[in-house]
Amino acid sequence: MKRTLTTFVLLVLSSMAFAQLKPRARDLGVPFDGTAGVNNAITDVKGVEVGYTTLISGEGDKAVRTGVTAILPQGKNFAGRLFAAWHTLNGNGEMTGTTWIEESGGLGSPILITNTHSVGIVRDAVIEWGTKKFPGDGYSGDFSLPVVAETYDGTLNDINGFHVKKEHVFSALDSAKTGSIAEGNVGGGTGMVAHGFKAGTGTASRVLEARFGGYTVGVLVQANYGLRQLFTVAGVPVGREITDLQMKRGEGGMASTHKNQEEGAGSIIVVLATDAPLLPHQLKRIAQRISLGVGRVGGRGENSSGDIFIAFSTANAAEIGKNDGIAKIDMLPNERINMLFWATAQATEEAIINALVAAETMTGYKGNTIYALPHDRLQEALKKYNRSQKP
Repeated sequence: MKRTLTTFVLLVLSSMAFAQLKPRARDLGVPFDGTAGVNNAITDVKGVEVGYTTLISGEGDKAVRTGVTAILPQGKNFAGRLFAAWHTLNGNGEMTGTTWIEESGGLGSPILITNTHSVGIVRDAVIEWGTKKFPGDGYSGDFSLPVVAETYDGTLNDINGFHVKKEHVFSALDSAKTGSIAEGNVGGGTGMVAHGFKAGTGTASRVLEARFGGYTVGVLVQANYGLRQLFTVAGVPVGREITDLQMKRGEGGMASTHKNQEEGAGSIIVVLATDAPLLPHQLKRIAQRISLGVGRVGGRGENSSGDIFIAFSTANAAEIGKNDGIAKIDMLPNERINMLFWATAQATEEAIINALVAAETMTGYKGNTIYALPHDRLQEALKKYNRSQKP
């Protein structure tokens, strides 16, 4: 009976995750450059769907604070391939499937994000989900080499309890939707910390002006990195203005020795989607510019940080999937790519701040508590430096 109730709670959390009820960074007066899309989310890129399974249960050394995030580049029924590329700012982390992306220039699977010790089971579950959805014999192409990334949540989650199961992966994939998506303590971001505050999942988008093509860039982050004193919002040194609210260690609890936030370590995974017609080498350049958005908030790609990014384009899908003849591919000239670079850095910056604004204070593994970024004090800091968009 206990397992049945737990499953029910997880399904409720998964389905509720799409209701975006919390204030976002812009609602608090944080100024950002660029024009956001309708949802200010990765789902503003047509066809992109996002699903979550959020696992929250137990206390002390049995505290479960983790989950799974699924990004489906062209929905649940897409069995083709998109141009893609990846980049690592610092490689103390994991993203599976990248060797084939580097070789082929293509992405043919969903992208999932979870905790460090659950990458294996999530990868296997994606393959099983794919073989059931697209039955075939033997090797299933890109679905046999899915993209699964991680950040470490062992400060708040019983990470060695291996609580993520294949049914949680199936739920995240099957529940994926377009439109507004939840942020903060949801999905793979449930137990994450950034710049000493509770963080997790965040998203944002940018739409270019018509004279630059009108293309959309959408970003989703799982933020779990960064030193407090470097934390910057719209140019304001918020981390130096809010120096208290440091992690509270529970009785017998310790901060993770693997990912020491006090040294600015941790990880951040960033997934970028665009409808601009870009080739793999151009998407590599886009993925590299994600680093600029991370750096603007205060990330420095420290030695023990896993800063890994992937970018894909939804354009040219029909041509890439051809098995015969000559594919006729559209390509944006390199001379017109600069505004996409700008949009990439802008959306990444805002997605990280959105993750921090949405996250709530959480007590987890062995009683460790990570405090949320206080909205009122963030607004005070913005006003102090004349950066607030609120009177």
